Amino acid sequence: MKTNIVNSSISLGLVIFLGACSTKRDSFLSRNSHALSTKYNILYNGQIGLDKGVAGINANDQDNFWKLLPIEKMQFNEDLVGDKKQKNTDFDVAETKATKAIQKHSMNIDGTERNFQTDEAYLLLGKARYYDQRFIPALDAFNYILYKYPSSSRIYEAKIWREKTNMRLGNDAVVVDNMKRLLGGEKLKKQIKSDANALLSEAYLNLEEKDSAVTKLVLAEKFSTKNKQKARYRFILGQLYEELNSPEKALESYESIIEMNRKAERKYVIQAQAKKAQLFDFKNGDTLQFVETFNKLLKDRENRPFLDVLNHQFGLFYDKQNNDAKAKKYYNASLKSTKGDEYLVASNYRNIANRYFRDAKYPIAAKYYDSTLTKLNDKTREFIHLSKVRKNLDEVILNEAVAVKNDSIIKVIDMSGPERIAYYENYITELKKQDEKKRILLEKQLQIQKNIENNSKATNNDDAVANPNTGIAKPNMAILPPSIGASSSQSPLFYFYNPTTVAFGKVQFKKNWGARTPGVNWRMVSGASAAVANSNANDQQDDAAKAKAEADENPAYATDFYINQIPTDPKERDSLNKERNFAYYQLGVIYKEKFKEYNLASNKLEQLLRQQPEEKIVLPALYNLYKIYQITDSSRALEVKKAIVSQFPDSRYAQIISNSKIQEAKDSPEGVYDQTYALYDEEKFDEVLTKTDLLINQYAGDEIVSKFELLRANAIGKAQGLVPYKKAIQYVADNYPNTEEGKKAMSILKTQIPALENMNFSAAPSKSWKIIYKIENFDDAKVKSMEAKMKKFIDEEQQHQLSFRIENYKTNQRFFVVQGATSEVYANSITTLLKQNKSYKIEDSPLIVSTENYSVIQIKKNLEAYEALKKQ
Repeated sequence: MKTNIVNSSISLGLVIFLGACSTKRDSFLSRNSHALSTKYNILYNGQIGLDKGVAGINANDQDNFWKLLPIEKMQFNEDLVGDKKQKNTDFDVAETKATKAIQKHSMNIDGTERNFQTDEAYLLLGKARYYDQRFIPALDAFNYILYKYPSSSRIYEAKIWREKTNMRLGNDAVVVDNMKRLLGGEKLKKQIKSDANALLSEAYLNLEEKDSAVTKLVLAEKFSTKNKQKARYRFILGQLYEELNSPEKALESYESIIEMNRKAERKYVIQAQAKKAQLFDFKNGDTLQFVETFNKLLKDRENRPFLDVLNHQFGLFYDKQNNDAKAKKYYNASLKSTKGDEYLVASNYRNIANRYFRDAKYPIAAKYYDSTLTKLNDKTREFIHLSKVRKNLDEVILNEAVAVKNDSIIKVIDMSGPERIAYYENYITELKKQDEKKRILLEKQLQIQKNIENNSKATNNDDAVANPNTGIAKPNMAILPPSIGASSSQSPLFYFYNPTTVAFGKVQFKKNWGARTPGVNWRMVSGASAAVANSNANDQQDDAAKAKAEADENPAYATDFYINQIPTDPKERDSLNKERNFAYYQLGVIYKEKFKEYNLASNKLEQLLRQQPEEKIVLPALYNLYKIYQITDSSRALEVKKAIVSQFPDSRYAQIISNSKIQEAKDSPEGVYDQTYALYDEEKFDEVLTKTDLLINQYAGDEIVSKFELLRANAIGKAQGLVPYKKAIQYVADNYPNTEEGKKAMSILKTQIPALENMNFSAAPSKSWKIIYKIENFDDAKVKSMEAKMKKFIDEEQQHQLSFRIENYKTNQRFFVVQGATSEVYANSITTLLKQNKSYKIEDSPLIVSTENYSVIQIKKNLEAYEALKKQ
């Protein structure tokens, strides 16, 4: 009987179990069994995977407080999609679990889902896909919830997640409409309201509607029940208020974060303190309170992870107070405690560089700018700007070095013989002091090395170990002087075999005993030798011998070493003087144009004028001084103006500063330049020269003047020849050395001009010849007549290999050039036919010239010389 009962119970239990496992039976047991298994088994493990993946992203995704924070912290790299993106196993686990829950435990009976955990599975599936940057599949999952489970308890959350996905897909306008509809509908929980308003605010930011974004973010912060969210939203509000020029509201937002204290993440509190410091009123604010607050923050152990931020802000405070020493101190402290914020490191380097720059310590500033550039994104405007500053510093450093070096050489050249000796003796004295300091430092290093070696011996020497029989340790022989220590197979090299130890011993002996002559009583001065005994009488000889020995040991200790290097040829001095003066001129222009350091610029230019520079840079130096003094000292500007007008009355600079009413340009300078360059392309060189003369005066002081000057120089070359061209290019190089045009002119002077000057007429055979007819005074009627006759000649005589064109030569003179002849004989036959045939009848006598020689004629404008050569 009992057996039957047991069997019946087992059978009944099996039936109940099978009924509960069925997804096709809509029973209380089935519904709750599948829901329980879905929630506490599959979805639980899936949620753990999702949370782990989100935590991993949060750990790697550091906030950039230098920019407006995104409202949703999670940011995705748009470049890492598809095959480029590494699969996140945690999100894969979450998606797998959600899919398993849907496939194995969904109870879709008669079109209705009976497992009330299935909507949770779809929500988990959508989130896993969202965080894995697969937004289209994520959108499908969220839409399925809204379609199949309209009465779900998570319906509002699903709507918010759907719109988050829409926003990632760029559908911000759709997000705004849907979120407005959601917020305008049923009564929602506070956190749902917060999330919806935050999403709406981010969509407005994407649409660049900052006022609307602020309004919605205020509501998001108000309804949020999470302190982390509140702190983040308040910080973003502060940033937005700053961008909207509302510093008072921004300050309120930052202060509200500080008041949250430990309720907010510490990073928001510290960054709020930094932002508050940036908004500090340095004119009317309480600086003592500011210093006290930041000192407390720096001493607080809880703030140790943020010392880089705090020290940077303290450095900025002293920077604006013009306290150079303390500003550098805190910037360096920030660098030492940096935690990986690359832009913070770059800002510290940049600010230190700016301090040195303002102090005119350009070589040191350049090094800090180099460090700054290594930490900046090379695609930012700041990087481009600092790169230009750094490039300009190269010119400053180079020219400053030239000026200092040549100044010192010229100074020594101008000294008398005794002055030179005294000058170098003082220098040698200082050099010996420096070398002595280095020697002492070397001794200390050698002593440290010796101690290390001795300690190493002490550790390894078996004799230092206690005797196992007596228990008494033997003396450690390694601590005794090397010459006394007992020898063993484990001892170091013999004293005199160790060069480091020998060198140290010699230094110590000389330090203790001085220079001693070897002998029996070497310790006693009286018992040394006769020479030593009479040393007092021969002090001068000893000093001379000592000086000679030192000079033999180190030539830099002898005055002759330097005096023999001084240039003696007057031409060398002149060359040094020219190089120095040009460096001073360039420094003056760079300080004026590039750095706006007017005091430095005027000092350099005034010093240049006192050094009697070459005449060609006197006028540009005076003009630049005049422009500087117009800004800094109007009375001195008048003095310089009088000097320019009186000494150089016919110069363009005199015309510029005397002409108070310069006609305003109708077009932009760039547009006018393009129009003038078009005339150059059309070979209207005389028009270009006339126009550029006017435009250079009109745009005096503008950066575009150097472009007009180079264009004018090129037009001079085309119209007047090589000699005037060289002079015009030299003018551009001298007066605009720091512009691109000035550098190009300098390059032309070094490379192209010498090559052109070396061009000469050649009698070598040529395969290309030209027939040249001179046309004086731009006789257009004659030109048209010759063109008609040449066309007729080419057609009738079937000479289609020939062509002709009009080319400029000099002012009021052009060439009618026939080209295509392959030999001089062929060219002569053409000219004869053109002259004798009545159908063409060109009676002018042409010049037949090879293409190579024609190039020389056009470049050097020396047609007369060629004609004379042909007659010979």
